[in-house]
Amino acid sequence: MIKKGIGRQIVMQYFIVVFVTLFMVEVIFSLAIRVYYYDTIYNHMSTHSTWASDFFQKFVRLSSERDPAYFTEMLRTFELDNTELMILNRKGEVKASSNMFQADKAIQTSDVMQAAAGNMGKWVGRQTSTGEMVMAVSTPLQVRGENRYIVRFVTSLEAVNANLMKLTLFSAAVCLAVLALVTLFSIGLANSIVKPINNIRAVSAQMAKGKFDVRIKGDYRYELGELAATLNYMAQEIVRSNELKDDFISSISHELRTPLTGIKGWSETLTLGGFDPEETKIGMGIIAKETDRLIGLVEEMLDFSKLQRNEMKLVIGQVNLKELLQETMLNVWAKAEQKGIQIKLEDRTTQPVTVTGDGNRLKQVFLNLVDNAIKFSDENSWIHLVISRTEPGYVLVEVVDTGIGISEEHLNKVKDRFFQVNHQGGGTGLGLAITQQLVDLHHGTMDLHSELGVGTTVSVKLPLSEEEETGNGNNSEPDASAAGEAALDSGRNDAGGEKNGEEMG
Repeated sequence: MIKKGIGRQIVMQYFIVVFVTLFMVEVIFSLAIRVYYYDTIYNHMSTHSTWASDFFQKFVRLSSERDPAYFTEMLRTFELDNTELMILNRKGEVKASSNMFQADKAIQTSDVMQAAAGNMGKWVGRQTSTGEMVMAVSTPLQVRGENRYIVRFVTSLEAVNANLMKLTLFSAAVCLAVLALVTLFSIGLANSIVKPINNIRAVSAQMAKGKFDVRIKGDYRYELGELAATLNYMAQEIVRSNELKDDFISSISHELRTPLTGIKGWSETLTLGGFDPEETKIGMGIIAKETDRLIGLVEEMLDFSKLQRNEMKLVIGQVNLKELLQETMLNVWAKAEQKGIQIKLEDRTTQPVTVTGDGNRLKQVFLNLVDNAIKFSDENSWIHLVISRTEPGYVLVEVVDTGIGISEEHLNKVKDRFFQVNHQGGGTGLGLAITQQLVDLHHGTMDLHSELGVGTTVSVKLPLSEEEETGNGNNSEPDASAAGEAALDSGRNDAGGEKNGEEMG
């Protein structure tokens, strides 16, 4: 007995469909074979009835018509095997019969009545004298254009019905065998579906309990294979996310403990007193610096939390992109100066570029990108900020550095939350994730191209403001002379000049 579940439903559905189909086929087959046999018998007897009628009309004479010997001759000539031949008058009274038993009363079946009316008649029913099933075919016999007699053939259907019953039982047995085979096949099919589902269900139940190291094993095909692969991928991603979360907790704990240790140490030291003003100033500076660092870490986590809950509110306005990048360069100038890194802004557009967005959040985007470029660049290297308009309606800002670069293995993961290529470098691993989401909120895109040991280029594409797009649509690309001048100025700046560009270092 199959227990309740999808397996039983599959078997029952197959069983019902096949059973109904076979039942209909059995009924149609039984009716068709019965009609075929009965029609064959009827055609055979009707043909002989027609011959008898034609023979009677051609050769009968008035003198011989009333001669009972003629009927005897006619019975002997047209008699059929296993068939009774009778000659009746119009009242249904038997005048002659191939059977030695004579009917004691007139025959009034439907075939006789039709023949008396001048038509060939057929009747199937039970004979009153014997109780067996018979078929009777009656044809009128005309004398001088008048229906005077009726020739009637009667045959038993018991043997035919017995054969029909045998065929019906045989076909029913075949149908039952087919139904049994289909049921066995459906059970096998149901098991082939239910077993993988049970396996997937058991493994997913363990995953639901937190055992994400288990995997669904088995080479399943089609939708079941896709489901198994999806659950395995989900478990893998959860494990990876948990690892990243653990790394984040470890990293952020270290990031928070370090400044807190410095703040606590200097505050306890300054509390003791006895320091000259210069030492006190240094201590207070360290406390202020570590406090700013803590505030930055907390704000970064708060921003990420708001973005995850879609609670980040943007103050939309018109932002001059070049001015915003210049402010960004000023904010990171001191940090770049410590490593001897030169930061240069290169504007390849012909007119000021304005975008619609939140100036503070866009500044946060580029501050994070430039700060990462400084953090992962070697000393005495350079960073370029390039503004260009590569396609109508958009402005492209590229942050190009010659730092350590990112391997292909990590390139697709650096924008994931909590992910850090170098856990010793500090930070929360949320910077690029926040940056990506802020760019998305401004309907822009951010792409990373990097080569290990060569450098990294981060490209941020933002839509121009409507006024900028309609007013300067014809100037989306600089002309040849402007492009040549920009290239010349770039070469001069690389050589140490500072024409047509902004440079800090």
